[in-house]
Amino acid sequence: MSLITAQNLSLAFGPKIILDEASFTLNARDRVGLVGPNGTGKSTLLKILAGAREPDSGTFTSMRGTRVGYLPQDILEMPQGSLIDTVLAAVPDRARLSQRQAALESALAESRDEDEELQLDLATQLTAVHEELLAFEERYGRHQAERILMGLGFRVDAFDRPVSILSGGWKMRAALAGLLLSGPDLLLLDEPTNHLDLTSLVWLDAFLRRSPHALMLVSHDRDFLNRQIDRVLSFEPEGLRGYSGNYDDYRQQRTEEEEQLAARVKRQTAQRAATEAFIERFRYKATKARQVQSRIRQLDKEEVLTVLERRAAIAFRFPEVARSGQDVLTLQGIDKAFGSNVVYRDLTQTVRRGERIAIIGANGAGKTTLLKIVAGELPQDRGEVTCGLNVQMAYYAQHHTELLDPRKTILDEIWSLVPDRPQSWVRGVLGAFLFTGDDVDKRIAVLSGGERARVALARLLVIPSNLILMDEPTNHLDIDSADRLIEALKGYGGTLLFVSHNRAFIDALATRVWDVQGGGIVDWPGNLSDYLHHLEVASAAQGRDATPRSPTSTSTSSDAGKEKETDKERRRREAEARNAMNAKLRPLREARDRCEKEIAELEKEQAELEPKLADGALYDDFATARALTERYEGNAQALEDAMARWAEAQETLEALESALSR
Repeated sequence: MSLITAQNLSLAFGPKIILDEASFTLNARDRVGLVGPNGTGKSTLLKILAGAREPDSGTFTSMRGTRVGYLPQDILEMPQGSLIDTVLAAVPDRARLSQRQAALESALAESRDEDEELQLDLATQLTAVHEELLAFEERYGRHQAERILMGLGFRVDAFDRPVSILSGGWKMRAALAGLLLSGPDLLLLDEPTNHLDLTSLVWLDAFLRRSPHALMLVSHDRDFLNRQIDRVLSFEPEGLRGYSGNYDDYRQQRTEEEEQLAARVKRQTAQRAATEAFIERFRYKATKARQVQSRIRQLDKEEVLTVLERRAAIAFRFPEVARSGQDVLTLQGIDKAFGSNVVYRDLTQTVRRGERIAIIGANGAGKTTLLKIVAGELPQDRGEVTCGLNVQMAYYAQHHTELLDPRKTILDEIWSLVPDRPQSWVRGVLGAFLFTGDDVDKRIAVLSGGERARVALARLLVIPSNLILMDEPTNHLDIDSADRLIEALKGYGGTLLFVSHNRAFIDALATRVWDVQGGGIVDWPGNLSDYLHHLEVASAAQGRDATPRSPTSTSTSSDAGKEKETDKERRRREAEARNAMNAKLRPLREARDRCEKEIAELEKEQAELEPKLADGALYDDFATARALTERYEGNAQALEDAMARWAEAQETLEALESALSR
């Protein structure tokens, strides 16, 4: 059953064609991902489907009664009133039913002196409305609205506050809550994860996957997109194309299309070359005139195939960076509070060379605050932030794209950072971020969010640094650009400390996770999937252990059997948790033990060398003395390195054991 049918939709902005006679259908349970590079028209198509924009031509029809819900990237206005009332008001028919109830109650009160038949009829109608309201409240009532709001990260004390005081990100969550509560037949979501923390993102992921309604989704989060969709509409150079499966399936199908077409083009080119050679050879030979004319007509009628055009994508790598000390960054006793809100209390952490640490946590927990403190943009209340030896820091912040000088051109913005470099070199860097030709003369003021993000990334590239701080670097990047950034960061030789809600981005890069909560940090070695799995196991174990049991209570044999099964299940789960813990701890313990063995062997050898080196007669034989001295000095350096590795392994092991025990 088709909810929406689009036929021959066309739309252009000046010379730029967005849609060129595009046709597609959306069915009742479709889960569609709308993909394409920034600026190709994804948000514009959602606006057309939502009725907020008209195409230049073409027809767009929807099944009668179809309700469409639309979440744009930016929420400019919200209705007046409290948060909970705003969310409840998003549900259609609430006002109609309330008005109908009030009208019937008034009519019934006024009919007391009239005939009983009229009163009975009014009472019957009022009863039906009451039943409808009860069913309505069960599905769309306050308890459901509160459940959705809490899932999206709102606290209970925020429910009755005015929605007008919310920031842009929280207004987006409020609007999303209203859409999820209303349950439209088709839900259009334009980058819904941009302002969500990981906890809310996991909740939204599960909520949408349970929904029976149709969905069209734009998202730069590859993992989120893959879990939600079973169809893709893609803005390709040749037009809007449809593919089955999730995003990864689409990429595979697109690659196969390109390879197959390239093979066909190669064969056709060879065949046409042979035909043209025949024509040239026998063009003036009378006996071959008919065959020549036949081949000429064949060439004229044949459609000439061309390979699929590949869109340009950012392509860069970070330059070699200077080697820093082992301890890149030390946070010692950091306190930070905003009024009565304590963000950090006695925070002490160390960042080591080469680590890639993902900072996660609920919105407002202090992720960006921590980056600002490290970058020196925000003072801490107490404690010290110390950079290690030869550390050169760079900071990519969400607000830095807004701090670019709007009066400058792209070229001037980047060239001002490296005025000693030739213009050709700066243009080469900008070309890697898709700013070529006259594009570099665009002023910052006219750039889109994605273009500003690329300028900010280019700033990181022209000034090499061995410690990069990044705050939500993928927010304004399309999936392909985010993938290129991941590849570039994988090859980066420095240390990375970053905030992101993009699970694919975190899992691809993180070697440690810092979960900001309760004024401190839970430190976990590994990527996000490892950490979330640990939390699930721990949560399940706590849930079973918290089940009260009274040793004096009596039970039936059936109850005893159930409790026995529960104990068995608990022991199995605990064994799995222990095995998982040992699997994570074993390589660290082995590394520590190898270091201890190496240290013992080196110390033993040094103890044997020391009396020999103390013997003055040794130095009568210069060659032997030099060999023993070099051996002793080499062992001393090896011993120092082994001790440093042991200390690092031991510290990591203790942190992991502590986290696992929690």
